[in-house]
Amino acid sequence: MPRYEVSEDLSERIKDLSRARQSLIEEIEAMMFYDERADATKDADLKHIMEHNRDDEKEHAVLLLEWIRRHDPALDRELHEILYSEKPIKELGD
Repeated sequence: MPRYEVSEDLSERIKDLSRARQSLIEEIEAMMFYDERADATKDADLKHIMEHNRDDEKEHAVLLLEWIRRHDPALDRELHEILYSEKPIKELGD
């Protein structure tokens, strides 16, 4: 996990948020890998396995996102404002 500050200077809260965020990045990367492999294969059974594995990674990513949301009040506010909004994308955010 990349560190930009000395670990001893960081609170346990920030260390855990960093762990969760890095894990979320890795789950999203895994989804990308499985999407590419599923799209590239000509074998229907292998495609099914890759798509199944990709969807498992989505569940993992959402679990991590929920943990992060519960521990990052600013992200929680942004998610509540933007997710599931019916507004056009260009009207969301600052």
